[in-house]
Amino acid sequence: MKLKRFLLRYYPPGIILEYNHKSDGNDDQKTRTKSIDLIDLTPNTDVDQVVMEIIQKEPLISPSRSDQIRNLVERLQDKLAQSVNQEYHLFKVLRAHILPLTNFAFNKSGNRFITGSYDRTCKVWDTDSGEELHTLEGHRNVVYSVAFNLPYGDKIATGSFDKTCKLWSLETGKCYYTYKGHTAEIVCVKFDPLSRVIASGSMDTTVKLWDVQDGYEITTFSGHSAEVIDVQFNSTGEKLISGSFDNTVSLWDIKGDRREHYFIGHRGEVSSVCFNFDGSLVASGSMDKSCKLWDPRVGKCVNTLLGHEDEILDVCFDSTGQYLATASADSTARVYNVKTMQMITKLEGHEGEISKLQFNPQGTRILTASSDKTCRLWDPFSGKCEKVLEGHTDEIFSCAFNYEGNIIITGSKDNTCRIWK
Repeated sequence: MKLKRFLLRYYPPGIILEYNHKSDGNDDQKTRTKSIDLIDLTPNTDVDQVVMEIIQKEPLISPSRSDQIRNLVERLQDKLAQSVNQEYHLFKVLRAHILPLTNFAFNKSGNRFITGSYDRTCKVWDTDSGEELHTLEGHRNVVYSVAFNLPYGDKIATGSFDKTCKLWSLETGKCYYTYKGHTAEIVCVKFDPLSRVIASGSMDTTVKLWDVQDGYEITTFSGHSAEVIDVQFNSTGEKLISGSFDNTVSLWDIKGDRREHYFIGHRGEVSSVCFNFDGSLVASGSMDKSCKLWDPRVGKCVNTLLGHEDEILDVCFDSTGQYLATASADSTARVYNVKTMQMITKLEGHEGEISKLQFNPQGTRILTASSDKTCRLWDPFSGKCEKVLEGHTDEIFSCAFNYEGNIIITGSKDNTCRIWK
């Protein structure tokens, strides 16, 4: 093995090693990567101690690289120390489609975003100018789910009520493939981290995997008894979770082409599922007013978080996986310390259900979207509302930060999306 270069990952903090690897009996060298995760790094961490630990633990890095590693760690610290107390102001209002929006997504840099709509199209937008760059046409029903292939951002997946999934070029707007096989509406689509596979979840109770390069169906995961409402890959792309209205969550082994675990315990429909950063925990929110945490290695529930007075509509981890937030129809959100499983704060102030929430990349703010026509920015540790984003004239169904956390998009049933900077 020979080290080629270092790459930085800001959120969560880490150093990516790119190296050449020669297989046994084969002269061909393949480029591979491995990550050094620095989850606990802060602006005040002792840099020399971190460098010493990295060199001791990582055989690819020799002591002669210590100055280079020190420089990388200091760059990560500088990034963490940057002010994140940004005052967001309305930048643009886009009346994006002739019919209501369904979902939207940023690319990694945040200079492009995409919107899906009941008008059967997906549109590509320039964030800075608000200019429409492409209209992706071809679906015969609602475009319900949209996704970029992060971190690359050169491809777009769309899932539609016409039972198909499509793959598009960001640059040209051309449709590469139309994936057919589902027998009911597609409600969620996600790329794996390497941009090789698309997962689609459908009201036909199945999850399908599609090949990005050559456009064929890889496999169908069957086992749920009601519609699949959410899917997510872990950070390596080797595992996939699916949440269903049958009250369960399934963990699928991609390479083994099988269901590895079946998480049973919720007493209501599952609304949202997610992995933490290192894939050691799965969180699921449910209409039964609870959030459950599961150990995917053994398939067991390790904690049930109670307290919400109505359905939980969304759950998310921060970028490091150290904190978890839940959003509820009871108009509140809650923030938990994952290590202690204790609630840190209860976010109160909305006058309608909270349908979506997200940590900023730095983990210092939480953004919530509500049916009360507002989004709010919160300090997750004090519970203080820092900012109310007002102006929409109908329910806000979704909200998102870009990768840097300096741009927000909100989408509403008033048929507009708003850009905040």
